[in-house]
Amino acid sequence: MTVPARAARGTTVLSDRAVRKVAQGAAREAVSGTGREVSASAIVAGRRATVGVRVTLPFPAQLSAVTRGVQGHVTARTHALTGLHIPPVRVVVSRLAPHGIPLPQSAADADTGSQVRSPRRWWSQRRGPTSLVLALTAAATIVCTADVLRVHVCGEWPGQWRLTALRWLAGHGPGDPTVTSAAVGAMLVGAWLVVLALTPGNRRQLMLAASRDGWCAQIDRSAVAALIRDAVGEVPGLHHITVRCGRRTVKVRGEVAFGDCASARDQARQTVTDTVAACGLVRPVRLRLALRPADAWQALAGADKDIAPRNGPSTTQEDA
Repeated sequence: MTVPARAARGTTVLSDRAVRKVAQGAAREAVSGTGREVSASAIVAGRRATVGVRVTLPFPAQLSAVTRGVQGHVTARTHALTGLHIPPVRVVVSRLAPHGIPLPQSAADADTGSQVRSPRRWWSQRRGPTSLVLALTAAATIVCTADVLRVHVCGEWPGQWRLTALRWLAGHGPGDPTVTSAAVGAMLVGAWLVVLALTPGNRRQLMLAASRDGWCAQIDRSAVAALIRDAVGEVPGLHHITVRCGRRTVKVRGEVAFGDCASARDQARQTVTDTVAACGLVRPVRLRLALRPADAWQALAGADKDIAPRNGPSTTQEDA
């Protein structure tokens, strides 16, 4: 009995979609207790696949341990089921669920405490701009190719749009305002594409600090804002809390319904600082805290004089 050569036996190729489904199932196993859907992406190149997942994590929980557990579980599970080499999976925390989930086995390991280099920001896949450019290019190419084939194969006259375009181009030179405007527009579009190619994007996510080699995770700014809003809402006397989380600044606004304004302000300030520190972000963010008394609030003896009345300007503090 002769065994056929390797080339004769054929080659098994896994598509990006198949690997994405496997990674999505592995991520769903890791966060099955949240009751929310997860999403994944995968790019296969030979025997190597780059995988990223978006998950919902429990609230409250230790983001570092849970995210590392999800990363390890998805990496190991995808490698075991596909046989491909899977680098450390990129994990994006898209939401925080108000209940806990069981940690995967790989998340039970304690942090080593060693200092490692934090990963750089991920580069966006630019699916929207890429799809737009491809669609416009494909449409123009198909129309031009169809007209050329119709002329050379079927022996018909060129389309009226081609003749009109040629006549217009023959009668307008570089100094024509319309040609100049079109050139400026093309230059702006080219500059926009260059900026997209040279910048990482993903401005809606914040990088988490690396706790060990191979660590790579991000968290949505909306998830950080929700975490801060829930934490500040536990401060006695505060309500109508609004939080806006940017890449460099966290803005917190609210009203003091009762109690000492100075005490409420200090507690809210400390709560936001502790919450942001617990997220473990790579870059620290500045805090802008603005509180004002509610309509029914009245100053007590010895109350804070720095916070203005309802109709006056609110007190704002900034922390590095």
